[in-house]
Amino acid sequence: MKFTPTSMALLALPFATAIHSPSVNGMKILFQDTFTGSSGSSPDSKTWNIARDVNTNNELQDYTSSNSNIQLSGGQTLQLVPWKTKDGKWTSGRVETKESWTPKNGKKLRVQAGLRMGPAANKKGMWPAFWMLGDAVRHGTEWPLCGELDIFEQVNGDGIGHGTVHCDLENGGACNEPLGRGASTDIPDGEFHAWSLVVDRTSRDWRSETIEWGRDGNVFHKLSGADIGDEGVWSTLAHSPYYILLNVAVGGTWPGNPDKSTDDGYGNMMEVQYVVVYEST
Repeated sequence: MKFTPTSMALLALPFATAIHSPSVNGMKILFQDTFTGSSGSSPDSKTWNIARDVNTNNELQDYTSSNSNIQLSGGQTLQLVPWKTKDGKWTSGRVETKESWTPKNGKKLRVQAGLRMGPAANKKGMWPAFWMLGDAVRHGTEWPLCGELDIFEQVNGDGIGHGTVHCDLENGGACNEPLGRGASTDIPDGEFHAWSLVVDRTSRDWRSETIEWGRDGNVFHKLSGADIGDEGVWSTLAHSPYYILLNVAVGGTWPGNPDKSTDDGYGNMMEVQYVVVYEST
């Protein structure tokens, strides 16, 4: 079944529950967005850039600013929704924070979002993601030298969430490119879950500093400076400013392209309750 953009908003509302960013012991909030606003409106333009003209990973979609692809639900969530046009082309949504955050020496930095995926039974080619890019890419540094921290990715509707780091060289290097260094955990159901990344610099020694990935507070992946084995690369990953991205890609190198049975619309969306950045006190 296909849904029009208007029916998408109406259908989503009963599922959206207003929520504030959760408190974390020993941490203060540096930034948060709980996506308040009227149904069909855009996210706050003072906080978010809406991405256009992004061509990576052999993906099919064109990112747009249309509220059919990016909208507030009216129930304190953000919805990023892939749609297929009448001529068979895919559109979708991608937002990026204007601000970036740098983990401080002696502190922990935690980035977290409440996420759930749409209820579609067949998601071949769908690739939702909550991730971070090194701010250096905005100033001309090439990928993956800029650094990339993928907090959550899912492909093809599988009940698996992936956390990955990309860095250093395009082939091989400290992050084993192009695959990166990652791990995965289950997505237990279709409800909202908290996906997080913590950069821990409290040891004050780059070798024992860590980056860890979690779902609902349970760590499923962890890397240390010693694991990376290169102080300069680790500095790019754990000492440098990063900004936050949310998007739903369609097709591409990892999931492959949708087939004829892949529907579009609300069922394949990523819905976001909140995005929050914490720092240890």
